Amino acid sequence: MALLITDKCTNCDMCLPECPNDAIYVGADIYEIDPNLCTECIGHYDTPTCQKVCPITKCIILDPAHQETNEELWEKFVLIHHF
Repeated sequence: MALLITDKCTNCDMCLPECPNDAIYVGADIYEIDPNLCTECIGHYDTPTCQKVCPITKCIILDPAHQETNEELWEKFVLIHHF
């Protein structure tokens, strides 16, 4: 699954520089995550860094609209980084 930033976001700017895939961007009201670029940090880290640095509990969650297996996330990682 890709991740999703909820409306609990306070635009604290902690997650933006942490995303290794540049999937996080400034949305109309809050930060948003491009599901086409989010690999939940697979290929980079053991756990999603945006969730680790976010000071708001349950602000960044699994996106139920973009369910993917670990294999699919690995494939996306390879496509994004052209390995």
